Amino acid sequence: MIATVTLNAAVDKTYYVSGFAAGAVQRVRRQIAEPGGKGNNVAKVVRLLGGDATATGFLAGSAGAFIEERLAAKGIRTSFVHISGESRTCLNIVDEANGASTELLEEGPAVGEAELAEIKDAVGRLGAQASVVVLSGSLPAGAPADLYAELVGIARSAGARVYLDASGEALALGIGAGPDLIKPNEEELGRLAGLRRLDASQLARTAAKLHSQGVRQVCATRGRQGAVACMDGQLYRVIAPSVSAVNAVGCGDAFVAGMAYADEMGLPPADRLRMAAAAAGAAAMTDRAGELDPEVYERLLGRVAVLTL
Repeated sequence: MIATVTLNAAVDKTYYVSGFAAGAVQRVRRQIAEPGGKGNNVAKVVRLLGGDATATGFLAGSAGAFIEERLAAKGIRTSFVHISGESRTCLNIVDEANGASTELLEEGPAVGEAELAEIKDAVGRLGAQASVVVLSGSLPAGAPADLYAELVGIARSAGARVYLDASGEALALGIGAGPDLIKPNEEELGRLAGLRRLDASQLARTAAKLHSQGVRQVCATRGRQGAVACMDGQLYRVIAPSVSAVNAVGCGDAFVAGMAYADEMGLPPADRLRMAAAAAGAAAMTDRAGELDPEVYERLLGRVAVLTL
């Protein structure tokens, strides 16, 4: 079983309009509402790939009830900590005239010491049952910057492998706790290296450096250009197949889901990367974050190239 932790869950709403412009009245041609937050997206893709997933994190109010009900309807077990307030809504406005996407992200409810103690207990409990615990997304208001670092330690002590997909200070501090995987994108890896932009060779060197600091798998995703990874002492370049992308939101979460599920199955590094890239490509071809067509995924699987560097 793979456990996912979403500390700042959301209702992900997508509005499709034609000719979006600020300061004008817009007619929404189509809308979608999904249970969101990065960890919840990972859980949804794990289920679509054929794995078992349990989702935890913080939920609040009617939006939280919507998230939990929709996840359960997808076959995902839930073990959320319920808090006061209202879970956030994240709005993605897609202009069908030109494909441009505009995101509006709410902050979400704040947490205190009692809520933090509850989530630590939940992560420890699930860590004892799971092969992999995935910690994903932003921290809620009120959470300390080193919360992920503490949760990495709790889950590892319980016996699980721990994946961390975060950014900024939360990622930097979390790395110090030695997670089994991190998945920064190019921009996030550049910030960790103190550089504005990294070329392919710098990406590889930075990934190798982080690996030497105790992270077993460092996967730097590059969108259409695939990924660079350092796993178990070996550098890899992942060449992703060309796809007709519909929506890039959630593709990184699909990558993490593919890695986690392949890791649970005991597959070697190259196969883990192949599954992750195929899942990300298939997710890009859907209009909902945390979704993919299993048949499309299977077709893409044979088109992913994984090269050693």
